[in-house]
Amino acid sequence: MAKLTERIRQTPRLKKFVLHLMMHPVKTRPRCWLRCLRFLYMKKGKKSVIYRSVRKDIVPFNTFAMGNYSVIEDYAIINNAVGDIVIGSHTRIGLGNTVIGPITIGDKVNLAQNVIISGLNHHFENIDKAISEQGVSTKPIVIEDDVWIGANSVVLAGIRIGKHVVIGAGSVITKDVPSYSVALGNPARIVKQYDVEKKQWIKVSQ
Repeated sequence: MAKLTERIRQTPRLKKFVLHLMMHPVKTRPRCWLRCLRFLYMKKGKKSVIYRSVRKDIVPFNTFAMGNYSVIEDYAIINNAVGDIVIGSHTRIGLGNTVIGPITIGDKVNLAQNVIISGLNHHFENIDKAISEQGVSTKPIVIEDDVWIGANSVVLAGIRIGKHVVIGAGSVITKDVPSYSVALGNPARIVKQYDVEKKQWIKVSQ
């Protein structure tokens, strides 16, 4: 199976043909027959829940894995067509979230409502060609353990958010956020960090 997958990836015409069989060219989502087989290739841990209203644009040629006791709430969109999605244990993907790979989300992460996390960008440089025809690029997003991201926030491609981080509601994360810090705003900036020596949260002067 691995050899066949690699051959498909390395043969442009064959890859295009297989993608056409799997993905609807207008709806840009997996075809009905493939969606019916999701139970064979979606990895979901013990007691984890994906609500029925979630749009699951999940394909078998990239990874989708979810740990134990995690939840993806109603009306979220989960899309691994352009990159792997790995979600840890005891993690909650909130109402109306959009999660587009490649993304790794750790344990005990809490995403509030309408958060957008996308490892995808569209090419636009050629002005003689429609943006929709120029293809895409991806940069992996990593959200480490014990992170809380407030409602209506956006995390851009290539970002890493460290452990025990709080992102304020409505923030746009354009740069990496170090562990044990609080960030907010558009673009987001660090407003507090935990001082290990003083054992307290310290305001960050701008």
